Amino acid sequence: MKPACIFDLDGVIVDTAKYHYLAWKRLANSLGFDFTEHDNEQLKGVSRVESLKLILRLGGKQLDDAEFDAALVRKNGWYLEYIQQIGPEEILPGAAEFLTSVRAQGIKVALGSASKNAVLILERIQLLDQFDAIVDGNKVSKAKPDPEVFLKAAEELAVPASACIVFEDAVAGVQAARNAGMKVVGIGSAAVLDQAHFVLPNFAGLSIADVLARFA
Repeated sequence: MKPACIFDLDGVIVDTAKYHYLAWKRLANSLGFDFTEHDNEQLKGVSRVESLKLILRLGGKQLDDAEFDAALVRKNGWYLEYIQQIGPEEILPGAAEFLTSVRAQGIKVALGSASKNAVLILERIQLLDQFDAIVDGNKVSKAKPDPEVFLKAAEELAVPASACIVFEDAVAGVQAARNAGMKVVGIGSAAVLDQAHFVLPNFAGLSIADVLARFA
C-alpha cells in the first residue's frame, strides 16, 4: 500500500504564527499585561483554549466563563483581520514544490491542524486543491499530543495509521503523530524535535522520494 502524507499547517506549510502572536499580544495588552515573543514559544502546537489559559496564568489574570469565551472571540477576530493580508508569498520554502512531488506520485495528502481557520488560510495561499482531506479544529476536540487529529485524517484518507507520514514543527505535534502510531518528520530544529524519526530544517530541495528512502 502507498503511504499517505499528513501535514500540520502553521510552521510547516505557512507561517501564520506571527499573526497569532500579534493577536494574542493585543489581547493581553487589552487585559492590562504584556505578552512577549519568548512567552509565545510556549503556545506552539497548543489549542486556542489552552493557549488562553496559559496566557492568563502568565498575566496573573482570571476571567469568568463568559469573559473567557468573549476573549477567544476577540482574539480570533483580530487574527482573521491579520490573515486577510497573506498570500502565496507566505508559503514556507519548498513546501508547495514538495506537495506537488507528493501528489505526482499518487500519494494521498491530508491536513492535520488545530487551526479553525485552515480552509481560509489554504484558500489565501492558493493550496486548498492540494489536499484530499482537511481535518482541523472544527472537526476535532482533543488537542495535540492527543492523536485524534491525525487518526481522523487517516480515517478520511482511508489509509491505516501505520502507513501515514506526518510533517510537524511542534513537539506536541510530533508526540501526537507518535501516539497515533505514525512515522513523523520534524520540520525545524533537531534539538527541539528529537522525538521525530528524523528532522529537516525545511522542504527546500526535498522530494517525497528523499523521505521515502529514509523510511525504506
